[in-house]
Amino acid sequence: MPEFIEFHKVHFSYPAPSGPTIPALRGLDLTIRRGEYWVVLGRNGSGKSTLARLLNGLLTPTAGRVLVDGLDTRDSAALREVRRQVGLVFQVPDNQLIANTVEEDVAFGPENLGMPQEELAERVRAALTTVGLWELRRRPPHHLSAGQKQRVAIAGILAMRPDCLVLDEATAMLDPAGRRDVLELVAGLHRAGATVVAITHHMAEALTADRVAVLHQGKLALTDTPRAVFAQTEKLTEFGLNLPPVPALAWELHRRHPAFPANLLTVVALAEAIRERTRVKAR
Repeated sequence: MPEFIEFHKVHFSYPAPSGPTIPALRGLDLTIRRGEYWVVLGRNGSGKSTLARLLNGLLTPTAGRVLVDGLDTRDSAALREVRRQVGLVFQVPDNQLIANTVEEDVAFGPENLGMPQEELAERVRAALTTVGLWELRRRPPHHLSAGQKQRVAIAGILAMRPDCLVLDEATAMLDPAGRRDVLELVAGLHRAGATVVAITHHMAEALTADRVAVLHQGKLALTDTPRAVFAQTEKLTEFGLNLPPVPALAWELHRRHPAFPANLLTVVALAEAIRERTRVKAR
């Protein structure tokens, strides 16, 4: 897969009311390829949301550079195309919903690109159909559930036809059913070819990713496949992160019985490993 988004020695600091600036990211190097599904983990204050905003140029590096399909986000002339290619969904959907009806809200982004009315209508219909909300297109957004609002926010980004969808804690405010709906939607978009970067504190959301990045104190502490990252239990604990239930149980069984595999991610894999060990003992 070709390189798509590149962080080169990226630093970012927030201004402070008085005294020195507040560093959020320190020397980040990261490459995201087209079609990959990345999950970024880390404790509060680790730099996750700062990374999300750097991805589409809402923030620009204090030092270093971020490239999106070769475009430098520090170049103001490139920002329109950068933001077309990288769409950002925030934690609180109400912060992105501004119109009187669902379809008007989804139309807002592409309409501001000067899109012809016929194409605009097609994009709104396609985006709302994708998120399963076409039948609610004339409903006021504030009458929707939290999960439905988040899907409207995603539809508004999809109508822009971005190549990459960035979710900044987009499931944090949702109940389990709403979270499941949004994750299933995002997984479907990824299967259809979208690049996805999900910023989250829900460790289990990383289990199905292609790649996982762990931030700690503004630095890229780990980056690898989910299996490889969750095998590093001691480091994750050091970073203040807890394993999801299945990897945690696999690790505990491995700790007590070293022959038991430590890097299992799914219930099916865990059950099969237990079955196999039981079978061996029974011989």
